[in-house]
Amino acid sequence: MAKKDYYEVLGVARTASEEDIKRAYKKLAMKHHPDRNPGDETAEEKFKEVKEAYEILSDAQKRSAYDQFGHAGVDGSAGGFGGGGQGFGGFGGGGFSDMFADIFGGNRGYSGPRPGDDLEYRLNLTLEQAVHGTKVDIQIPRKEVCDSCHGSGAAEGTHAETCSTCGGSGKVRQQQGFFVVERTCHTCHGRGKIIKKACSTCRGEGFVQRKKTLSVTIPAGVDDGDRIRLSGQGEAGEPGAPTGDLYVRIQVQPHNIFKRNGDLLFCEMPLSFTTAALGGEIEVPTLDGKVKLKIPAGTQTGRKFKIAGKGVKSVRSGRQGDLVCQVTLETPVNLTTEQQALLQQFEDSLHGKGATHNPKSHSWLDSVKSFINDALK
Repeated sequence: MAKKDYYEVLGVARTASEEDIKRAYKKLAMKHHPDRNPGDETAEEKFKEVKEAYEILSDAQKRSAYDQFGHAGVDGSAGGFGGGGQGFGGFGGGGFSDMFADIFGGNRGYSGPRPGDDLEYRLNLTLEQAVHGTKVDIQIPRKEVCDSCHGSGAAEGTHAETCSTCGGSGKVRQQQGFFVVERTCHTCHGRGKIIKKACSTCRGEGFVQRKKTLSVTIPAGVDDGDRIRLSGQGEAGEPGAPTGDLYVRIQVQPHNIFKRNGDLLFCEMPLSFTTAALGGEIEVPTLDGKVKLKIPAGTQTGRKFKIAGKGVKSVRSGRQGDLVCQVTLETPVNLTTEQQALLQQFEDSLHGKGATHNPKSHSWLDSVKSFINDALK
């Protein structure tokens, strides 16, 4: 049977770049992969064609010979998965095995003792603690090396032996038709060692679970979501491998007065009608104590006052932020009859001829009248 054109097999033009060819191969190889099409002989044959086409077109010399002489120029080069083929590793860097590690996320043969896992601890802080910094003790459960067997997992006086099934690699290669699959060794479960008599303390694991108390220094200015890394305070690795790290993630609790945005602090400041109208001096809370703030006469609700240097000092730049207070005018409630009368008398006094006590109200009413008149035209 005549062989198909390699460019047609991959669905690319003869002018396709190396990257185009690689991209087409990855797409088709994933589609027709035998593991995804168990028992499908058509998919298996298609997969062979795709692999053969890629082997030729991804090699500059073979592609040149194919372009000039067709299949006659590369006879015996492709090989396929059968007798003359290279199988896994046949392409070197960027070849078949690398491609499928990219496609299926496979492990490219990691060997050696496994490092310890990183841990994360969520630490709740008050706003005051986050702004000023603090020192706290935390207790974390973590995996540590067993003192009895020193991480080997073997009972005292014995030792772990190299697994005869995988030869200590922790993996076995199995032939499934034309395809080779690498799996975790079922005998040693990927450890590469066999323990005939397990340590009674850790039951052969090599590790024990313990609670560790650590003192953590929280720098001033940390914010919600920040992480502090404690090197080497994570879980223990296998013998000869490094310990993981501990990440302390900051969670700042809501404050009943202040809200934070970066280096700025915000607060709402209720102001009496009288103080807003006449002006005066009030005390404002900050995280460092109270400060006095001058309120000018005629202050309107929503006005913001900035108090310099009473915000948060940035943990990164060292810049000192500000406190921003926003006025909220407080309407009197539960008035007596006498107070209501006095307030009505005061209200009446504001609307005399030529009165300019409520400029915003007059401006708004003028706009409303203009809108209505325009709508009626």
